[in-house]
Amino acid sequence: MKRTWIRNATIVNEGRKFLGSVVIENEKIAEVLEGGDRIPSVSCDETIDATGLFLLPGIIDDHVHFRDPGLTHKADMATETAAAAAGGVTSFMDMPNCIPQTTTLEALDAKFKDAATKCITNYSFYFGATNNNADLLPSLDKTHVCGIKLFMGASTGNMLVDRMEALRKIFSNAGMLIATHCEDQNIIRENTELFKARYGEDPDISFHPLIRSEKACFESSSLAVRLARETGARLHILHVSTARELGLFEDKPIGQKKITAEACVSHLMFCDEDYKTLGTRIKCNPSIKTRADRDALRQALTTNLIDVIGTDHAPHLLSEKNGGALKAVSGMPTLQFSLVSIMELVREGVLTIEQLVQKMCHAPAELYQISRRGFIRPGYQADLVLVNPEKTWTVTTGCIESKCGWSPMEGRTFHAKVEKTFVNGNLAYTDGKVNRDNRGQALIFER
Repeated sequence: MKRTWIRNATIVNEGRKFLGSVVIENEKIAEVLEGGDRIPSVSCDETIDATGLFLLPGIIDDHVHFRDPGLTHKADMATETAAAAAGGVTSFMDMPNCIPQTTTLEALDAKFKDAATKCITNYSFYFGATNNNADLLPSLDKTHVCGIKLFMGASTGNMLVDRMEALRKIFSNAGMLIATHCEDQNIIRENTELFKARYGEDPDISFHPLIRSEKACFESSSLAVRLARETGARLHILHVSTARELGLFEDKPIGQKKITAEACVSHLMFCDEDYKTLGTRIKCNPSIKTRADRDALRQALTTNLIDVIGTDHAPHLLSEKNGGALKAVSGMPTLQFSLVSIMELVREGVLTIEQLVQKMCHAPAELYQISRRGFIRPGYQADLVLVNPEKTWTVTTGCIESKCGWSPMEGRTFHAKVEKTFVNGNLAYTDGKVNRDNRGQALIFER
């Protein structure tokens, strides 16, 4: 039995910030001691002096694309969980658009088995809905599957669900959280043809937010909300990217509503002005939109209109980002820098450190009903991160853990740095090094 004492930390948890200590016993949090003079009830094997550091619950990212299986030339579970650990992310939920797609029970089972041998952090996987597999949804293990992913406007193989009959069946049969990508494909198709006629086969990247427009997002999100209300389904709209969509949500705590929203680091950190310098490196779907949209999303973090912050971490090779608004692939790797990015918003006064912890730690645990994670509480799994809030550093290519080897954050200077990441009581990252032998656990959901 190993006991570790993290002492003299500034603990941020459940709306409070206070000086204190945490004792880890094997996998779990054994004690939370408030005050600088409290000592553990039983002696410890190891002491970590966290003077000047924030101690937060581990970040839970509800939205990643690890490309495993089938697209492992650009990412895999081992490399991307290394990036997660380096960024203070202790749990993730991975999307189904890999090869084979996670749209059968067999593919889902294979993914869980593979994760147990590769993942440095904790994990779960979405089941992908299609026009034809709604009958499988009642068979899913609700204690291990985080949710159902529904593409309502992004054509990803056969995963675009565009038939109203199929949509109604999915919303009626789900029996668990439905996470949606909302962009109206007909509007995007019309815009694509219009811009191709004006500017050629591959218009400049600056036209991307006009092709995948505000209207495309709002119309699709509105449809999802209407279906959820009609069927009573539990709906979570991913990567909200426009100010207009915020009007679809309620400013209420998670426990008082059945329709929730996620904002992603990409839409919180970038706006359309950044296409001039970053080009297709920040091409993603939904598109990065205006400064006004970005600022509205930031403001919503201080309310309950936006419930969680995710990343939509989506690695591609840089060679695949060549082209413009149509030919360059969409998606960017941001997982390793998600926590420090939002810490910049704390530094700028956009939100408080307590609100950061609510949106990145507590709320994902509440929203998905994750068992014993997301909070610093005795008896909970010791998923923790120590952050230096006064450490200035600049992202270089050499520090990137993702297999693709690049990030839109390269060259950016941050003023907070992850020092240590604990996953189930074990150090998964410390002193700039990932413990690649660490293995996370499958998340359990209390449904």
